[in-house]
Amino acid sequence: MEKLYSPATIRKLKEKHDFRFSKSLGQNFLTDENIVNKIAEGAEIGSEDLVIEIGPGMGVLTAAAAEMAAAVIAVEIDSHLIPILRETLSAYKNVTIVNADIMKTDVRDLIAKAKSQSGRAFSGVKIIGNLPYYITTPILMKILEENGHGDGFDSITVMLQKEVAERINAEPGSKAYGALSLAVQYYCTVDMVASVPKEVFMPRPKVDSAVIRLNLRKSAPVKLTSPGDFFAVIKAGFGQRRKTLLNSLTGVCGLEKADIAEILEQVGVAPQRRAETLSLREFADIANQCTAKKE
Repeated sequence: MEKLYSPATIRKLKEKHDFRFSKSLGQNFLTDENIVNKIAEGAEIGSEDLVIEIGPGMGVLTAAAAEMAAAVIAVEIDSHLIPILRETLSAYKNVTIVNADIMKTDVRDLIAKAKSQSGRAFSGVKIIGNLPYYITTPILMKILEENGHGDGFDSITVMLQKEVAERINAEPGSKAYGALSLAVQYYCTVDMVASVPKEVFMPRPKVDSAVIRLNLRKSAPVKLTSPGDFFAVIKAGFGQRRKTLLNSLTGVCGLEKADIAEILEQVGVAPQRRAETLSLREFADIANQCTAKKE
């Protein structure tokens, strides 16, 4: 098989299978071997690991993962790519191709079936992928919320829009810090793996990308009385970033302004502060008090 990341190979496969890039699915295929290797190495794939790949495309990253892992499950939504994947990955007996929408697929079931069918205990489970920009956040949050804090998988190493990667990794006080930062960091620690210029894709996107690794926490970093109230407080706080906390949180959990003022005083957070300055723990303290107050 010719090099899958080669633009010439991609063009040949397109012509042979009469394949057309789908803008609606956000398809941009990698054409740089170094970036492929950085993703695979950044995922820290071991020889006894199970890898689940989201959106394998033509199998460039899949092949690299298959060289390193015990088994790979490649989940591809586009049925037109399945014949191409069967051709490009035919040499790899440890790869299973699944034609499915990851947003409608329970990753825990994939892992359980892989363990049952192989009759082995994998040493780790790593999720990888080159995610479509338009659905990056929903995919990540679906997988994290389904799994929670536990032993379902070890990490998610993905390529996504650079701006989104910066938001996920942002710290309090920075312009990029927001609800997404807190939501992901509640479930994971974040490592930046690599920056990826738009020139290494076919077709070329309009923005640069980045590779990040999300390391799943085995336990929550803060104790929450109600996770629902916690995320409601975060959403309200960042709903209108320019508002002070006293104003932005009024109405959350059905509480009046006086209630919010009392809660902020109880947890030692000045009412004139804005959401972007609060840490994960401060949001947790406020949320727990909101839960107690409404009961």
